[in-house]
Amino acid sequence: RVRNAERCARFATRSSTRVKHEGAVSTVQVSVLLPECSSAPSHLDSVLNNFSSFYLIKKLPVYELLDRHFLETAVYHGAVFGLSYRTRIDEDNCVALMPNGHLTLSLDKDSFEILGFEGKPSRFKHRTATRFVVSVDLTDSSMAPGRRSYLRLLTSLKSRLQLQTDFLLSHHPGGGASIQPLLSRCDWSQHRPEVNCRVLTNLPCPAPLSCDPHSFLEWLGAVDAGISCENSSSSFLSSFVCPEPNTMHRHALSVSVSGLLLPHDIHRLLQELRRYVEQPRLASWVSMTVRGFADSPVSCSNHEHGFLRGGENFYTLMMFHDHTYQLHLAMGAHDVCPP
Repeated sequence: RVRNAERCARFATRSSTRVKHEGAVSTVQVSVLLPECSSAPSHLDSVLNNFSSFYLIKKLPVYELLDRHFLETAVYHGAVFGLSYRTRIDEDNCVALMPNGHLTLSLDKDSFEILGFEGKPSRFKHRTATRFVVSVDLTDSSMAPGRRSYLRLLTSLKSRLQLQTDFLLSHHPGGGASIQPLLSRCDWSQHRPEVNCRVLTNLPCPAPLSCDPHSFLEWLGAVDAGISCENSSSSFLSSFVCPEPNTMHRHALSVSVSGLLLPHDIHRLLQELRRYVEQPRLASWVSMTVRGFADSPVSCSNHEHGFLRGGENFYTLMMFHDHTYQLHLAMGAHDVCPP
């Protein structure tokens, strides 16, 4: 998985007392690795098991996202985030609604022509443009309900393209009431993020400060995927081994949370991990890996996202006892590297 992302792999080591997470805008999973730990402390366990719930709306007419009440009570306040569900960015029409009020439609050529609204060819097109991106700032004054651009898009989605999609929707704390009118007109179900916990024993671990960053990131991915590091060079299935130098940890805790995850919850987890690693007599580092949806129309910094081989867009934050951290950022070849 690392080799496919090498085009935009970045590595940084910094010292800071105020670490901000580099959020992939559409987060599907966050994974935590705690060396020399067999069970999470209560305060950390509470955060891991209390991520915000989200909704799955069946066959949502996309024009519903332009509803005046929904805009005024949710979108304008930055209270919601949504993403089309089980759509493939390289084949299907995909939709994303960002907390900053940007609505992005990634459309095939026929759908784009039927919609009849301003857009631009995908930057990941081939010789002939077969995919187009429509990006609209719903908070802009030109898109206010009743204005010409707003009415054009609303009419196009209602009468011309009539785009429907299964849609994941989440709201920031306190924003639940703002989406209830929308939900009342749809077929929906509520879900909580799935939490998986594994206790690993006799885990060989490379030294993060002396190990090559790409090799360490590959090891971390192998641990998360449950791939053994105890292989021989002649093995047919896998020749992967733990990078040198390494030490053996008697146990380690691997926890993942999966769903439509909000930046607010990831930031809370980050703060708790910082408090955890600062405690004496514990492991000198912890890691947090945040993965974006492979088929999201946008990735870091609201740039266009493509799939190519695997749709990679993730980052790993290594936090150390002395307040330093390492940031590993990996994007696929169909992505724009953030500055």
